[in-house]
Amino acid sequence: MKTLHRSLVIGCSMLALAGCGGDEIVSPGTGGNITINNSTSTPAPTPTPTPTSTLVTPANGCPTISDPQGLTDEGTITGPTGEYRICTLPARFNTSSTLPQISGLLYRMAGRVDVGTDGGPTPDASDGFSDTDVTLTIEPGVIIYASGSSFLMVNRGNQINAVGTAAKPIIFTSRDNVLGLNNDSSSGQWGGVVLGGRAPVTDCSAPGATPGTINCERQVEGAAQPALFGGATNNDSSGRMEYVQIRYSGFVLSGDNELQSLTTGGTGTGTVLNHIMSYNSSDDGVEFFGGFVNVKHLIVVGAEDDGLDTDTGVKANMQYVVVIQRPGAGDTIIEADSSNAAIDNTPRQNTQISNATFVHQNPAASQAIRIRGGADYTLTNTVVSAPNSTCLRIDDAETLRAANAGLDDVGPVVFQSVVLACNDPFRSGSNGVSEQNVTDAFNAGTNNNSAYTATLTNLFINGANEDALTAFNASTLITSPSSFFDNAGFVGAVRSSDTWQQGWTCDSSTVAFGSNTGSCASLPVF
Repeated sequence: MKTLHRSLVIGCSMLALAGCGGDEIVSPGTGGNITINNSTSTPAPTPTPTPTSTLVTPANGCPTISDPQGLTDEGTITGPTGEYRICTLPARFNTSSTLPQISGLLYRMAGRVDVGTDGGPTPDASDGFSDTDVTLTIEPGVIIYASGSSFLMVNRGNQINAVGTAAKPIIFTSRDNVLGLNNDSSSGQWGGVVLGGRAPVTDCSAPGATPGTINCERQVEGAAQPALFGGATNNDSSGRMEYVQIRYSGFVLSGDNELQSLTTGGTGTGTVLNHIMSYNSSDDGVEFFGGFVNVKHLIVVGAEDDGLDTDTGVKANMQYVVVIQRPGAGDTIIEADSSNAAIDNTPRQNTQISNATFVHQNPAASQAIRIRGGADYTLTNTVVSAPNSTCLRIDDAETLRAANAGLDDVGPVVFQSVVLACNDPFRSGSNGVSEQNVTDAFNAGTNNNSAYTATLTNLFINGANEDALTAFNASTLITSPSSFFDNAGFVGAVRSSDTWQQGWTCDSSTVAFGSNTGSCASLPVF
């Protein structure tokens, strides 16, 4: 991968400033006095600067794909990294197709782009729908951009195969990012990526429908036209996404009606998610509605609502998770379910997270973690840093009640090897939960510490105190499929020796992951 920079190299023999050079992430400041000793020798002529990089030039045309509608050549677009051929995607992929990575070429979504046609809540035609069985394959290094209300919808009975690599991630981003107009606070410039599946959900749209059945469906939040999910197929697959960045998403369609970087609705256990980065979503970083979600190596930076939002009966497992807010922006790191009349719908949400590092930087948000709505939740091997806020709030007595198999309830919220470095560790919740109830739930676990002093470096990398913590064996957690969690043997998401966060990520003034695609405000050149 070549990372494109414009630079001016100025040679001089009279001056030697040790360690000079700009830092793209943080201004180095003055740092004290600088002494310049004048040389008595005759200076050599200043050489003509040698360019260190070449601007991108547009591809000759758009590739041929299998779908009969094909790609539309819309000329070129020019930004700081060069000029690119624009190849606009069809409004719907009706045939399995592949988007190849071609130098000097960007793909564009001109509105909602559907992968296949909705196959309904069952995998056969008993519901009156037939699966179109379309797979959209996206090659490593492909960049897809959009603006406004555009989003990608992978419909039930169809799949995405977006598998990048550490060196060549797949990037979904905005038009302004291509044009070089973004800064580190930009967000909400297009919709996002939505995976619709036919696994069970709750809070049914149809009155009288039984939760968790084929009659219980929901509409994707933020979608103006029908975009349904839900069914009763646990092992359903919406495909695979790995080594993917999703930047500047969350376009607002109306009040409280917006998409986030990645939305899953009723996805099944056959769906694979790994190495996913959400950057500067104007809503949540990710939101998982019902079904099953299993994701490892998840990074959320700069979400302006919640980092991780889980709802409507989802069974979610996450390991190696970094969530970092921008200073002064964002709500909670975790929001689990809502308090409503459907609180005892089944399947009940059961989210389990291990090896996470959460950095909450908005003092205006009243808590870093909020668990409610009767959700079952397990948090292990996690570091929470919220120096200006309360760490933990739990709402609703149902969230802390004893296990009840008839209600698909595994019991109170669980904390194991969790440390809180907060202005205040606990607060009371609504509907019958006192601060003491929250405190007792946290203290019921082992190796927890609510008065912890964090020694994280670069915001998210374990320091001496984190390295000394006693870890919980997360492989003992019950999951579907089985054996999802590793027995990592440490607390937190990233140790100083780890590199899983490098290569496929991007950097900003919020946080730098290093050795990667460069600034999130610029496009990489592969």
